[in-house]
Amino acid sequence: MSTHVPNRAVLAAASLAAITALAACDRQEPSTPPPTADVVAPAATPTTPQIAQMAQSDAQMQLVLDQLAALGAKPLETLTPEQARAQASPADAVKAVLEAQSKPTTPEAVASVENSTFPGPAGPVPIRIYTPAGSGPMPVVLYIHGGGWVIANLDTYDASPRALANLSKAIVVSTHYRQAPENKFPAAHEDTLAAYKWVLANAAKLGGDPKRIAVVGESAGGNMAASIALAARDQKLQAPLAQVLVYPVAGNDTTTPSYLENAGAAPLSKPAMEWFIKHTFDSPQDAADPRINLVGRTDLAGVAPATVILAQIDPLRSEGQAYADALQKAGVPVSVKQYDGVTHEFFGMAAVHDKAKQAQEFAASRLREAFGTASGM
Repeated sequence: MSTHVPNRAVLAAASLAAITALAACDRQEPSTPPPTADVVAPAATPTTPQIAQMAQSDAQMQLVLDQLAALGAKPLETLTPEQARAQASPADAVKAVLEAQSKPTTPEAVASVENSTFPGPAGPVPIRIYTPAGSGPMPVVLYIHGGGWVIANLDTYDASPRALANLSKAIVVSTHYRQAPENKFPAAHEDTLAAYKWVLANAAKLGGDPKRIAVVGESAGGNMAASIALAARDQKLQAPLAQVLVYPVAGNDTTTPSYLENAGAAPLSKPAMEWFIKHTFDSPQDAADPRINLVGRTDLAGVAPATVILAQIDPLRSEGQAYADALQKAGVPVSVKQYDGVTHEFFGMAAVHDKAKQAQEFAASRLREAFGTASGM
C-alpha cells in the first residue's frame, strides 16, 4: 500500500478553509442537526494464524536425539531409500545412550522369540513371534512397525513388541511388509491385512486364543492397523477386540498445526514425511485414498475400540488427534493420551525414557482390558 504526501499549497488552502468554517460556526445560531449518517467501521485487517513454536524435548529425549546426530543420521529428504535404510536409526541411538550410561544393551527378555514367514499376496512375508511366560491359550496381538512404508524392519522395531508381549501377557506377531518405492501403495496394506487374516487362522497353533485378537501399529503401522480394523468390518472378518494406534499416519494434509509447528523436528520432520509420500505413492493424489486419509472418512462407526497415543513434538500429532475425535464422534470408544516433551518414535525407547515406559504400560493396560485379563498382571 503506497502513501501520497500533499504539497504545501494544498495544505495551506485546507488550513484556510478550516479556519473560515470554524468562524462561521461561532456566528451561527443552533439549528436542527443534520441527519445522522451511518458510521462505517474500518475494515478488519486480516491476520495470519500464529504458528506455535516447537516444544523443547525433555532431557531424556534430548539424549537420544543427540546420539542420533552423533551417529551421523542425515535428513531423510537428502537420501535415497537405500541410503536411508542403511543409516543409523532411533533404535541405534537408544543403544548408544545405553552404552554411554554403561548399561546393558541386550533386548528385553521374552520367554520365546521365533522368526518365521507367512504366505503373503506376493510371496513369503517375514514375521517374528514373541511369546511371554505363562500358560495358554493367550491373547494374540498383530503388531505392525513404522518407517513411512519405505524404511525400517523387524529388527528396527524389536523393542515395542517385546514390551507389549510381557506387559499385555499376549503373543505378539510382528509383521514386515513390502516396502516402497520398490512396491508402491497399496502393497504394504495388502500384506498387513493378509497378516491379520493369517493370525486369525493360526492363533490356536501359536498357543493363542483365536477369539482374543488385537492390532497395534506405530506411525505408518498405526495407519495400517486402523485400516485393518475398518477392513475387518467391511469384509465381515472377525473384528479385533482393540486397535492401538501409536502416532498414526491418519491424513494426507501436510499443513496441519502440528506439521507447521514441528516442521523441523527430528527424527520425523515435514520434509521427511513429504519424502515418504513421494516414494510411497505413484502420485500425491493417491494419498487421498481412504486407507491413508482416515480423517476424511465418514464411515467409522462400528470399528474396534481405539487407543491413540500421541507425541507432542511430532508432525502427525494433529491428524492423530483428529482421527481419535472422528472415531469418538462415530460412537467408537476411544482413549487418547499425549506425551509431552517427546518426539515421534519415542514409544519403543523404554530402556532410556520413562515416558516411553508409561506409554507402553498404558497401551498394554488397554489391551488387557480388551482381552478381559486386566487382573492378570
